Amino acid sequence: MTLSSRLKEIAHGHGFDVVRIADAAPLVDAARTMHSRLASGHLDGMPWVTHERIDLATTPQRLLLGAKSFISLGISYLGVREPPPSVPGTPRGRIARYAWGSDYHDVLKDLTIQVRDDLIRACAQPVRARIFVDSSPLAERAVAERAGTGWFGKNTMILTPGVGSFTLLTTILVDVELEPDAPLGKSCGSCTRCISACPTGALVAPGVLDAPTCISFHTIENRGSIPLELRHLFGDWIFGCDDCQEVCPVNRRAIEGRLASLRAYQDDDAFPALHQLLAMDDQQFRARYRGSAVTRTKHRGLVRNACVALGNVRDPSSVGPLLSLLHNPSTDAIIRSHAAWALGRIGGREARNGLESASKAVEEVSCLDEAGAGYASEVEAALAMASTQRLC
Repeated sequence: MTLSSRLKEIAHGHGFDVVRIADAAPLVDAARTMHSRLASGHLDGMPWVTHERIDLATTPQRLLLGAKSFISLGISYLGVREPPPSVPGTPRGRIARYAWGSDYHDVLKDLTIQVRDDLIRACAQPVRARIFVDSSPLAERAVAERAGTGWFGKNTMILTPGVGSFTLLTTILVDVELEPDAPLGKSCGSCTRCISACPTGALVAPGVLDAPTCISFHTIENRGSIPLELRHLFGDWIFGCDDCQEVCPVNRRAIEGRLASLRAYQDDDAFPALHQLLAMDDQQFRARYRGSAVTRTKHRGLVRNACVALGNVRDPSSVGPLLSLLHNPSTDAIIRSHAAWALGRIGGREARNGLESASKAVEEVSCLDEAGAGYASEVEAALAMASTQRLC
């Protein structure tokens, strides 16, 4: 058995669904594409993505001296859980599948370390290796494409035959020469379902994602206010978005993820009760989502997102919880602003009265800082919107 064959046997034994190998030559095409995306503004809002970081992410020799081979590993995270029946007075939001269970960064890193260690033991020579799990400086999807783990879909995801796009990637870069696999040479053909399904039109062209209009970007990475013109398009998503994957034909026969740690074990893991999120303080948030990828959006972000979802669900029972946020002066101005917007979307007498009260309170403040001015503007816009709603 060759070392490459032994490696694949090891990785499959640790639960990986796909194991492929690529040479560690510079990722020239990926570098060119990423530089172009950055220059065009499609990566705005992600200050950590710089031209310097792109050069690092696409130059394997800078990541590991003597690098010769990439090991691209993929594992399905496809979870199957139906939303609970709709209950008036208990509106729920949605979390993207990859965040239903434990933080995939930790889960995959632990598994990949085991693969690396077994590889080192199986190798007759000393091995230097470096592991990459998403947040590290490596263009992992470009590696996966080169290795034949999958091909770049028009939704920018790696599409893996038999596994689909609900695939988490991790990579090991080694200074050992392994027999490379060939790229798949496949494409999405004429299919554009993902582009049509994107609620905000963030897929501006095949394989081109515009971060400033993406639901996932705003619900996870954006630390400020979500643009007014986009909020009504977010539906009930409060962390990430799977819409472009849900419609992908490649996922029709995708295998269900086998890792128990990535599954949703209760409804709230995948479809949280939104009123409960509004009532959470920072300490409760940390306790509830410890060890979950949801912590990335932080407490303020998740409550902000829940407000937007409530505005889109438009359940009248949400007026009371939203007003509690709106009238609490200790609540963050960003959260209060989005609570005001949600109240404006829901409308009705109680919402209008609450917004009018908030408007009068703002008028009594002699000097507003930038956050306060933004909040005041949101309240006035929400009051005008509420007056057009027909809910009583």
